Amino acid sequence: MKLLRLIATLDPRHGGPSAGLKAITPVLAAAGHETEFVSFDDPAEAHAFDSPAPLHALGPTPPGYGYNRKLDAWLAANVERFDAVFVHGLWQYHGRAVRRHARGVRPYFVFPHGMLDPWFRRAYPLKHVKKWLYWQLCERHVLRDAAAVLFTSSEERRLARLSFQPYQVRERIVSYGTAAPSGDPARQRAAFHAALPALGRRPFWLFLGRVHPKKGVDLLIEAYARLAAEAAMSEQSLPTLVIAGPCSDPAWERKLRAAAARVPRRGEVLWTGMLTGDAKIGALREAEAFVLPSHQENFGIAVAEALAVGTPVLISDKVNISAEIAHDTAGFVAEDTLDGTTRLLRRWHLLPPAVRLRMSDAARRCFEERYEIRQTARSLADTIAPFLISVPPTSHALGHPAASH
Repeated sequence: MKLLRLIATLDPRHGGPSAGLKAITPVLAAAGHETEFVSFDDPAEAHAFDSPAPLHALGPTPPGYGYNRKLDAWLAANVERFDAVFVHGLWQYHGRAVRRHARGVRPYFVFPHGMLDPWFRRAYPLKHVKKWLYWQLCERHVLRDAAAVLFTSSEERRLARLSFQPYQVRERIVSYGTAAPSGDPARQRAAFHAALPALGRRPFWLFLGRVHPKKGVDLLIEAYARLAAEAAMSEQSLPTLVIAGPCSDPAWERKLRAAAARVPRRGEVLWTGMLTGDAKIGALREAEAFVLPSHQENFGIAVAEALAVGTPVLISDKVNISAEIAHDTAGFVAEDTLDGTTRLLRRWHLLPPAVRLRMSDAARRCFEERYEIRQTARSLADTIAPFLISVPPTSHALGHPAASH
């Protein structure tokens, strides 16, 4: 198959979708499926994004809606070269453009990437009014006319039905995940410690991701401060809290750093900024536990990355794969509240070492059985094949017999 992926940006600073695409594309290529990307990045910057396939960067594009006059001409000239077209994300011009140029010509598929979650309606009511208007005028037609709307969990699909009406889509669930890290673990650990020399060899808990209000980092710091106060009373030490990731809102970052500065002396919060490459993998390998008390998380690619190296995850019940994590005993799950986050940290901190080791093994198994990238590629190929013309399911090429439909 020849696949076309349209996404606002492949910049890794913008989170999981770009990471997921970069992981799955080489696996699909190994099975003979070609991919090309269209993004709205500035070509002068896009060369640094490490695209795994040809990237047509049509920017620079104004922020927000992302209207790009070059896109219509590009699609008119190129859409017939592809067997399937994928729209990544909602509420931007590229979905509308794909519907205009691909409908009746080539099947197109939409990945909402959690953007239909009702949490956004509650968190940003004024933006929801604008989205409701755009839904009535445009977005519902984009989803209705898609060959399928692709969700990465049953929970994402359930939540998507609650935000907007009328809601008429062909729903499919596809696996999602990432590649198990390669490279030398010792070198990766050394790269992380070189990036954060202030840590030394002390144990730590890791938050890794965008430092955004929806991620619950404020809850994490406050819950950590509670445990640090308890540790001070009992004269015990507490693992360091490491916060790794970019923040695009300086005012939010200042607020978080001020809260971190008030943590009692038995605790310590260290900041790394964005980690990439060996330093990122080393952080995941070295951490006692990965923590994500998010208020809304469609999948959480960093959760899968932590599982891949055997690091248990402490996550909120608003991470859409939390039920699977709890079922596989690959971590702990609690509410996205201060009390819930405090329970997550305390429960882990009191866990005997032997139980932590068993949970580490369970984390690796969870990843291998659910989120390893070859499974993701098989799932995607088999899901879209029935919608294509003369393109058979390709699970056999990826190592397993074709799934039935």
